Amino acid sequence: MHDGDVERLADKLDAVQQVRLLTGADTWRTRPEPDVGLREIVFSDGPAGVRGPGWDERFTSALLPSPTALGALWDEERVRRLGELLGDEARRKGVHVLLAPTLNLHRSPLAGRHFECFAEDPLLAGRTGAALIRGVQSRGVAATAKHYVANDSETGRLTLDVRLDERVLRELYLAPFEAAVQAGVWLVMSAYNKVNGTTMSESSLLADPLEGEWGFDGVVVSDWGGVRSTVASAVAAQDLAMPGPGGPWGEALLEALRAGRVPAEALERKVRRLLRLAGRVGALGDLSAAYGLPEPAEPAESVRSAEPAEPAKATAPALAGIRIRQELRAAAAASFVLLENRGVLPLDPEALHSVAVIGMHADEPRVQGGGSSEVFPQRVVSPLDGLREALPPRVRVVYEPGPAPEGGGGSAPLGARYGRDPESGEPGVRLRVLDAAGAVLCSAHQPSGRVLEPALPPGAHTVELAAVLHPDATGPWTLGLGGFGALRLTVEGTTLLAGEFPPGTDDPAVIHVRPPQATVRVPLTAGRPVHVVARRELAPGTGRATVLTAAPPVPDPAGARAAAVAAARLADAVVVVVGTTEGGESEGFDRESLRLPATQDELVVEIARANPRTVVVVNSGGPVELPWREAAGAVLLTWFPGQEGGHAVADVLLGRVEPGGRLPTTWPAALAEAPVRTTQPIDGQLPYEEGLHIGHRGWLRAGAQPAYWFGHGLGYTTWEFERIGAPEPLPGGGFEVPVTLRNTGTRGGRQVVQLHLSRPDSAVERPVRWLAGWAAVEAESGERVTAYVRIPVRALQYWSPRSGGWVTEPGRFDVLAGRSAGDLPLRAGLDV
Repeated sequence: MHDGDVERLADKLDAVQQVRLLTGADTWRTRPEPDVGLREIVFSDGPAGVRGPGWDERFTSALLPSPTALGALWDEERVRRLGELLGDEARRKGVHVLLAPTLNLHRSPLAGRHFECFAEDPLLAGRTGAALIRGVQSRGVAATAKHYVANDSETGRLTLDVRLDERVLRELYLAPFEAAVQAGVWLVMSAYNKVNGTTMSESSLLADPLEGEWGFDGVVVSDWGGVRSTVASAVAAQDLAMPGPGGPWGEALLEALRAGRVPAEALERKVRRLLRLAGRVGALGDLSAAYGLPEPAEPAESVRSAEPAEPAKATAPALAGIRIRQELRAAAAASFVLLENRGVLPLDPEALHSVAVIGMHADEPRVQGGGSSEVFPQRVVSPLDGLREALPPRVRVVYEPGPAPEGGGGSAPLGARYGRDPESGEPGVRLRVLDAAGAVLCSAHQPSGRVLEPALPPGAHTVELAAVLHPDATGPWTLGLGGFGALRLTVEGTTLLAGEFPPGTDDPAVIHVRPPQATVRVPLTAGRPVHVVARRELAPGTGRATVLTAAPPVPDPAGARAAAVAAARLADAVVVVVGTTEGGESEGFDRESLRLPATQDELVVEIARANPRTVVVVNSGGPVELPWREAAGAVLLTWFPGQEGGHAVADVLLGRVEPGGRLPTTWPAALAEAPVRTTQPIDGQLPYEEGLHIGHRGWLRAGAQPAYWFGHGLGYTTWEFERIGAPEPLPGGGFEVPVTLRNTGTRGGRQVVQLHLSRPDSAVERPVRWLAGWAAVEAESGERVTAYVRIPVRALQYWSPRSGGWVTEPGRFDVLAGRSAGDLPLRAGLDV
C-alpha cells in the first residue's frame, strides 16, 4: 500500500466523514465509507483462538494452547506456524484484525491474566510475539500487540497508575512491543491503565518511542472503552476508539476540531493510518485488490441473526480439520514441561495391565483461561479420553474423580450433558428474546446456557433460556443464573430465584463476559427430568451476558478419596490430574493465592503414598504451589493445553513424543518466597519498586532458590554441556557463541541452550545476570552437537535517561551457557 494512494483517498473525505471513521460502528466493526471504497474492518478477540465477531457457541473455533504454553516452546518456527493457523481461522470467519498477541510480562505470579502472556523475560516474550505476528500477518490478517504498556495485572486495571522509571520501562516493558514493531505489526492496542500519571490512550509514549523512534506506521486501537477523553486522546497518537457507536469522540471530537482545540492534521494522520490498515487487510476495495491482497470470507452472521447461517462448504474441510488437529496436538506436547521424573516416565504400554486415572480435571480439563480470550472450541479431548484411545484394549483404565476441588468459582453452563431443548429435543437449551408483553421476537437453539451477545431485535425486553434438565444423580443440584439486572429462575413453574443484581464494577470483562452467578440448590431425582427457565430483563448498563448453569450433587469427599486411593493402590501406574478451577485464572481479577484447592493437594499426597508410580499432571495456565512435588514419581505441567490436550498428554506419558517445554517463567515453591508479589495498587498507584529485577533476575538478586528456574524442563534423555567457544563478532553487529553439548541418554531428544550475560563490575545497576539469547538443538543418543547462539547488540546495552538513548558500556562481560537460569555450567569472556 503506497502512501500516495492513502493520501489521495484521505483527501476525498471531509471532516464529518473523517471523525465518523475514528469510532467503531459497533462492538467489533469499524464504519465503512463507500466514497473511498472502504468496507468495514472486522475485529476478533484472541489470542488462543479466533472467536469471530460475536459470542455464539454455534460458531466454533480451533483452540490453541495458552500463550504461556507458546512461551514454553522456545521455538519461533512452531509459533509462526501457529500464527498462520490463526490467520487462516480469521479469514474463514471474515475477520480482518486479531486482537493478539498479549506482550505484557509475568511480573507477578498472581496476575490474573498470566496465562495470556508469554514470559517473564522481555527477550523471550518479544521473540515469541514477533513470530506469532509474522505468522498471522502472512495471511493478510492484522495482528495486534497489546496492551501497550505495563498492563501486567488486573486489580484496578481500568484506572491504576503504574509508577516506574524510564530505564525499567525501556529495558523491560517496552522491549516486547519494540520487537513487535520490528516484526511489522499492523496494530498496537493502548492499555486501560496509566503510566506515570497519564492514561495510555492519552500518553506521549504512543508518539515516541512507538511511532517516532520505532517507526510504527499502523493503527493504535484503544482497549475496549479505553478512550476516556475527547481532546487529550485526540491530540495524542491514539487512532481508533473501540467499541462504538458511542464514546467520547464522535460529535464531541467534531466540535473540538471546529473550535481549534484539535488540529486538523491530527485527524488526517489517524485517517491515513486507518486507510493504510484497510488496504493491508483487503478492506479497501479495488486498491487492496491491486496489491494482490485477498478478501476474507463474509463475516459470520452470529450477532445479526438468531439462527446460524448454513456452514460454508469448504473444498476439503475434513483434511483441513485433520491438519489443524495434528498441529495443535504436536504444539501442546512440545509445550509440556516435565518438572520432575524419578524414572516413572515414559510409561511402557507393553508393561501395563491397568492404569488408574484420577481427578476431575482428567475428565473435565481446563483448556483455556477466562475472560475476553475465551473461544468456543470445536471439540475438547480430555486426558482420560486421550489415554483410553492410546492404550491397547488389554490395558484396563479405571477412572475415579476423587473429591471435588473446592472454590470452583461457579458451575458450568447447562449444556448437552444434562440439558435438552424443550422445543426440538436436541442437546442444549432454547434461547428466546421476548418483548415487554412476553411475545416471542426470535427463537433459536443453543448448545449451552451461555449467551453473551444474543441478537436483539427492536422491542427486545427479556432474554430467556429454557431447558429440560435430565439429572443422572439424586440429591441437591446447584442451579445458577449469571448476569446483571433483573433475574428470575424457575423450576417446573416455581420461582426459586428472583431479584435485582446491579453491576458492582465497570470492568467490561466482568459485565459482558463472566458475570457472577446467583445460585440455588434444588433436590432432584435421577431419571426424573425437570423444566428449567431463566430470564434476564435487558437494561442499559447491565451487559450482554446471560448464563444458565447446573451442577450435580457433590460426592462425599471421604468416600471419593477412599475410592481413588483404592484404585491407585491396585494399578500398575497412576495418572492424577490436578489444576486450577473455573474462574481461578481469568481476566478481570488477580489471584490471591498460588495454592491448589486443599482437596487436590491432599489427594496427591495419599495417591503417591499408595503407589510410587504416580504421575501428577498439572493443568494450570500459570504458577501454582506443588508442596508434594518431591513425593510424586513424575510431575508434568500441561498449561491450558487447548482442544487437543488430552491426545498430547497420552503421547507424552506413553513416550510417543518427548515433553519439549521449558519454563518461560520462574516457579516459586511458595508464594511468600516470590521476589515480586504485589498486584494491589495503593491509592490508585502501583509502584514497580523491584525495578529491573523481575522473574529470575529477582530470585538471583535475593540469592534465593525457587522450585523451578526460568528455562527448567526435563526430557526423556540426558545432556552434558561440554564446551563454550569464544564469541565471534557478526557482520551486522552482535556476537555468535558456539556451545557444544552431547546427548548422553538412550534416546534422541531436543535441548534448549540458554546464554546469559553478567557484568559484576558495571558502572550502572544491572541484574546479576540476564538472558541474552538461546538456540535449540536436536541429537540422537550419543551424538555431539553444537548450538550457535546469537547475542544481539541490545543485550549488551542499557538505557540511559541522561543521554536519551542506548549505551554500550565498554569492558568485559561474562557469557554463561546452560539449560536454565539456575544451571549455567559453561563460562566465557566477551570484550566490548
